[in-house]
Amino acid sequence: MFKRYRLLNPVLKIIRSVLDLAAPKNISSLWRFGSLLGVCLITQILTGLFLAIYFASDITLAFDSAVYISRDVNYGWLIRAIHANRASIFFICLYVHTGRGLYYRSFHYIEVWSIGITLLLLTIITAFLGYVLPWGQISYWAATVITNLVSSVPYVGTDVVSWLWGGFSVSNATLVRFYAFHFLFPFLIAALSLIHILYLHQEGSSNPLGINSSNDTIKFHPYFTTKDLFGFFIIWLILGIIVLFSPNLLIDPENFIPANPLVTPTHIQPEWYFLPIYAILRSIPNKLGGVIGLIMSIAILYFLPLYIKPTFRSSAFNIINQLVFWAITARFTILIWIGSKPVETPYEGIGITFTVIYFFLFLILAYTRKLPNNILI
Repeated sequence: MFKRYRLLNPVLKIIRSVLDLAAPKNISSLWRFGSLLGVCLITQILTGLFLAIYFASDITLAFDSAVYISRDVNYGWLIRAIHANRASIFFICLYVHTGRGLYYRSFHYIEVWSIGITLLLLTIITAFLGYVLPWGQISYWAATVITNLVSSVPYVGTDVVSWLWGGFSVSNATLVRFYAFHFLFPFLIAALSLIHILYLHQEGSSNPLGINSSNDTIKFHPYFTTKDLFGFFIIWLILGIIVLFSPNLLIDPENFIPANPLVTPTHIQPEWYFLPIYAILRSIPNKLGGVIGLIMSIAILYFLPLYIKPTFRSSAFNIINQLVFWAITARFTILIWIGSKPVETPYEGIGITFTVIYFFLFLILAYTRKLPNNILI
């Protein structure tokens, strides 16, 4: 009997190493969003597994199976509402986590940052694949519009689109492919998250000062586990309020209509967490240019570690970096609003303006590395 429990020793060692991890004394509550993302990912995987039991990946059954889950499966409405609304909380935590790394310049931990941006890209792709599965009007047309963008890639674009579609248009084969990838990608995200944490433990957490604080640390448990538990309680409270009082608050009403290839919605817009990159996509008149702009809106974050490391890396001590960061945050918020509006005057012009500003701000951020380190508040 005791031999059985020896199998738990590696797991116990990992848990003990996490609890005994030396963490900087001065890290704030903004550092808890990494653990919140872990909770969100576990919740999405577990609820997704339950939904996969009843979901039918067939265009004639997908919409009805989603309705069946909500109406006839015991607590199916609850599981589906948690899965759908937790995605929004997931992206809130993801954007705050990335923004914190940008503000405090944590991107100088190159391996941790690079894997983190890869996780951001994979999460966006996974969320898009899942958005298509209910096979409502917006789901179908979002799949049609986004996958058709790949055809703008020279030489191979048309072939790649045909492979994604499994034919000459979005069809049953497309739904099966998206379902398979949406099921598998969360496990890939979980594996990369473990690697992300492994590199984080090697490098050590950053801190608001942006300096090496290896000689001024405390144990992760109980000082930061209590903060994390409080964060878990808050996000579950928020999720509970949304799920129990307004579970369809963040769902487009058009998506309650079965997909109809013969009727195009008057205004196609994705979920709110896709709106900034969607606004960039449609603000560039050229199709290929729009695809490049969409990819670079996220991929540009990979280049941030190339900046020179000053003594004080944190933006908390540099007014120029602060202004650039809050300008990027304001641009992000405005593009969420622009992405939800139709492509017409004045929204089209505003979208183009703030798309240019977005990339220009990163050029300013690159220029600030040449400024003296003593431009402090």
